[in-house]
Amino acid sequence: MTTYREFFRQFSLLYRPFEHHLNLQLAKHGLYRAQWTIIYYLSDQSSATLVELSNYQNVEKPTVTRTINRLEELGIVEQMPSKDKREKRIQLTLLGKQVYEEVRLTVDKYEQHILKGISESDQLNSIRLMEEIRKNILTKGEHE
Repeated sequence: MTTYREFFRQFSLLYRPFEHHLNLQLAKHGLYRAQWTIIYYLSDQSSATLVELSNYQNVEKPTVTRTINRLEELGIVEQMPSKDKREKRIQLTLLGKQVYEEVRLTVDKYEQHILKGISESDQLNSIRLMEEIRKNILTKGEHE
């Protein structure tokens, strides 16, 4: 088997169990990964438009809209007043900030557990590799 095939085979074997177990951790807080991704992004960026969230998650805007609607129902996010009425700007509510802090502790514990025994140097190298692969995926070119 070629190295690149083994690389992507291992990646595929890693991704699904990671998602599954992350969702189990998030379920303790009544959330799913897509919701957590938005909460995480809003915590980091303070606010975002639906288009920005759609681009960040690499999903269609209607998908983000449904997730945002659910997070609004839960009182986790709210719309901010905007100069442009066509643009919805979203931010975490006070409750949303509290939820972020609580869930962050759970996710940190899970992530630290699954990285046990992997050096910081190896983690940094893996981050660099993933960034490069993502850049290659998003760059239009010969693969299409």
